[in-house]
Amino acid sequence: MRFHLKVIPNASRSEIITEKNGNLKVKVQAPPEDGRANKAVIQLLAQHFKIPKNHIKIIAGEKSHQKIIEVFDLPNENTLNK
Repeated sequence: MRFHLKVIPNASRSEIITEKNGNLKVKVQAPPEDGRANKAVIQLLAQHFKIPKNHIKIIAGEKSHQKIIEVFDLPNENTLNK
């Protein structure tokens, strides 16, 4: 399953927000340096979906706020609504 994300680094707290258009906004405390924000996004999504980090991959947007994430073996689509 693929998701479009808007990532906001250097946030005051890490959280996932579902926008009205169905896309996700992910705020992370990590700075956008040396891939730290990307790693934080993957870790936060893994915790949210309760899957291993290696089941999440950034498909596009490694150096952009807009990213496409692919999630493998998502247990239940209802976890998006939590």
